[in-house]
Amino acid sequence: MTVSSTDLIHHAYVPPAGFAAPQPGVFKASTVFFPNVAAMRHFEWKDKSAYTYGLHGTPTSYMLEERLCTLEGGQQCLLVPSGLAAIATVSLALLKSGDEVLIPDNAYGPSKALAEGELKHWGISHRYFDPMQPQDLAAKIGPQTRLVWLEAAGSVTLEFPDLIAQVRICKAAGVLCALDNTWGAGLAFAPFDLQPGSMPALGVDISAHALTKYPSGGGDVLMGSVVTRDDSLHMKLKLCHMRLGLGVGANDVEAVLRSLPSLLLRYKAHDEATRTLAQWAQTRPEFAQVLHPALPSSPGHAHWQALCTPGWGGAAGLFSVLFKPEYSQAQVDAFCDALALFKIGYSWGGPISLVVPYDLASMRGGWPAHLAHGTLVRFSIGLEVVADLQADLAQALHRLV
Repeated sequence: MTVSSTDLIHHAYVPPAGFAAPQPGVFKASTVFFPNVAAMRHFEWKDKSAYTYGLHGTPTSYMLEERLCTLEGGQQCLLVPSGLAAIATVSLALLKSGDEVLIPDNAYGPSKALAEGELKHWGISHRYFDPMQPQDLAAKIGPQTRLVWLEAAGSVTLEFPDLIAQVRICKAAGVLCALDNTWGAGLAFAPFDLQPGSMPALGVDISAHALTKYPSGGGDVLMGSVVTRDDSLHMKLKLCHMRLGLGVGANDVEAVLRSLPSLLLRYKAHDEATRTLAQWAQTRPEFAQVLHPALPSSPGHAHWQALCTPGWGGAAGLFSVLFKPEYSQAQVDAFCDALALFKIGYSWGGPISLVVPYDLASMRGGWPAHLAHGTLVRFSIGLEVVADLQADLAQALHRLV
């Protein structure tokens, strides 16, 4: 008997149902089969009641979306190729020519670049507001403002804003507010329920999350999510998401699903180590200022304490330092080069500690009054032994001349 390709492609065997294991199955598909033409015409992907095309969802992607809703306290979720893609999807879905978006001055740099590039090119204006002055946000909301981006804590300088006041201002003005919740990861605070027990619930309208960071945890996945509670708002986002053809690979979804069960353990480990190192850094004479929300001297500490500590008090795995002005950029760069365990690289949330020096003056509208002058360096703390990381920092500082 000669076996043909038809026999191999259209094989009759179907595995028995009922298989269960710790990790969910990985379904890869562009084409999805329908049982008949009637089903093809009536199956609906928008409410996840069926499957129509791989780009619109598989059992694997649906499962991750639902688990992320649980993580952040939302009801609907979209998966996108990166955290920046999450920010872009929100802006493209909700803004049109003539609209305005407001962005905190300490926001994630590529988010500002998107506003200054593509959004401006398409006739969408933007303004930056002082994240530490809620009244500045209130004053800048105008008749064309359709969206306000929030970030807690700030991407590089880690100020923690009065997030509750900011959301109240947006609600009072009838303007949608979206939060970059990558730092909080759905663990430090509940973005859709900032004041538990309040009726109605006080929270953001949209939570954008770079799953690249803590949910992935391995430094090997690029993915983002957009989580909402409002059905109509979600549908606006979902239809834009569909029209843009945004999709994520099943193996990447699998990697995040595999990492989610350890998310809280890893986040707490990053958090504990970072606090230890930030407190130690405060004792070093080379630094003019140490930035970490849990430090009483860090900008916005009281806001972090009010929002994040009633339950647990998460503060993530980042801290920044400002070297004293007598240290030149070249000296600070040499310090970074001298580190052995800390690798020079962007991103955070992975097992390996990272360091990046920043030119803060080029990133902000003006030098913030609450920050000391000097060269800024941000550390992302991994999962190494804390004493080893402290020794690495000490030996690199010892080389400063």
